[in-house]
Amino acid sequence: MFWVERADSAGVLIATCEAVARWQANGANVSPQRVRLSEAVPETEWRDAWKKFFKVSKLTRQFVVVPSWERYVAHDSEVVIDLDPGMAFGTGTHASTRLVLEELQELADLGVTPARILDVGCGSGILSIAATKRWPESTCLAIDNDQLAVDATLDNASVNRVADRIDSGLTPVGELTEQFPLVLANIQAHVLRELKSALIARLVPGGTLILSGLLTPQAQPLADEFVAAGLRLIRVRESADDPQWSSATLRR
Repeated sequence: MFWVERADSAGVLIATCEAVARWQANGANVSPQRVRLSEAVPETEWRDAWKKFFKVSKLTRQFVVVPSWERYVAHDSEVVIDLDPGMAFGTGTHASTRLVLEELQELADLGVTPARILDVGCGSGILSIAATKRWPESTCLAIDNDQLAVDATLDNASVNRVADRIDSGLTPVGELTEQFPLVLANIQAHVLRELKSALIARLVPGGTLILSGLLTPQAQPLADEFVAAGLRLIRVRESADDPQWSSATLRR
């Protein structure tokens, strides 16, 4: 779902149908016949309406996402993320976000302990919060190009009591100079391709890069581009819940 100005809607509908048709031709489980235009409802109405579909979700062996209006008592070694995404992307229920959480779980299970984490396109801050709560000695820089996302990340970090370990802002990844042992980027394939050099430059030698937001037919070709640029592919992971989405994990 996305929003456009009414005057632009006819042209955007045509362009979207053409794009979806290309994805379908490349193997994605989508159909241009299902693309629709509809009137936007008032912001307050849709912000409240979707809440009835967002419930407590156990997304990996340890990570559990709990909406701010729900209550949950953690069991054993569960890492609970209290979340109110507001208008920012990232409830944890989308396959692309869940794939990154699965990769974080894999790293944690292997005993990896990154001291610094970079979250590019942080949205609600769910990945930054998950990482800093799973690795209590870590700190994170969460960046986005949308002030709403930065605000949501800071608010959610405060609710989860990790605000002192998460910095968030609008600085583009290409303007950063620090290098990180773990970089997360859950965006879209074309944006990841544009940011390829900047993302690789932000990795310390031996650092891990997790890419998501990828339709499954896009994942391996994009991973190959990062390999050609000097990284080593660890795995391409297809979502078990929604196979049209995949992630790629690479190492410098």
